[in-house]
Amino acid sequence: MLDPASVQLVFADLQDGIVEAAATNPASSIRRSVKVLNKLVTALDIPFTVSAAPRPGGPRTIEEVPEYEPYVRTGPSCWDDTAWREAVLAASRPTLVICGVTTEMVVLRTALDALADGMAVQVLVDACGGITRRTEEAALRQIEAAGGVVTSVASFATAMVRDFTTPTGRQVIAALHELL
Repeated sequence: MLDPASVQLVFADLQDGIVEAAATNPASSIRRSVKVLNKLVTALDIPFTVSAAPRPGGPRTIEEVPEYEPYVRTGPSCWDDTAWREAVLAASRPTLVICGVTTEMVVLRTALDALADGMAVQVLVDACGGITRRTEEAALRQIEAAGGVVTSVASFATAMVRDFTTPTGRQVIAALHELL
């Protein structure tokens, strides 16, 4: 079982124009998964950060991402952004759960850097999108080889909530039904 009190989530590069470019997961599926994650962070009181790539006109995140001022990075890894990394470490939650686009860049680099710094990492594949199936699979294998866990939104949620008859459990199962 995964303790929600040990988890924090990062929404990475879930931006208008980037999400639609994902070739391995339709934008509608990514948006649906992110919408469910938005509900999970509320129901389970999970802290989160939003990291964004610099874009002309600003880092407009998709509407399904929770309201939060994004950290705008200069490179492929959220971990390289000092302010973002300090916010993550200040939360004192050892499990970093990552979703974003693209899997081969921001998700991979952030996961590997966080693992190297001693964090546990989970990547939610249904809330990620890659450039090609082949390159995304290679990135996910690298994450697993480094000790990260590749999973889904539903598996992540049900690792934390095992009783759907409680008030929180009812909120979680209702959110998960939106994946169907």
